[in-house]
Amino acid sequence: MTRTQTIASLFAVATAAIALQTSPGLAFSSEAQQMCTGDAMRLCSSEIPDIPRVRACMVRNKAQVSPGCRAVMDREAVASRKRQATAQ
Repeated sequence: MTRTQTIASLFAVATAAIALQTSPGLAFSSEAQQMCTGDAMRLCSSEIPDIPRVRACMVRNKAQVSPGCRAVMDREAVASRKRQATAQ
């Protein structure tokens, strides 16, 4: 794998993790990766590969992310809250 491919893979993983605001057991979706990678690279590239910092950056800049990424972030946040509520 080339250095560029490795960096792109790290961006994709970090972006998906941020967009989904994942818990440790939740895998990221291909939809989140597709919809949010560009936003993470544009808004939070200085934070990569530190996933918690990228996550915080994406949340902080949510108003600036694309509509598709924002929709994925919102949908996953609702799903996460529902999972937490049923776990209690």
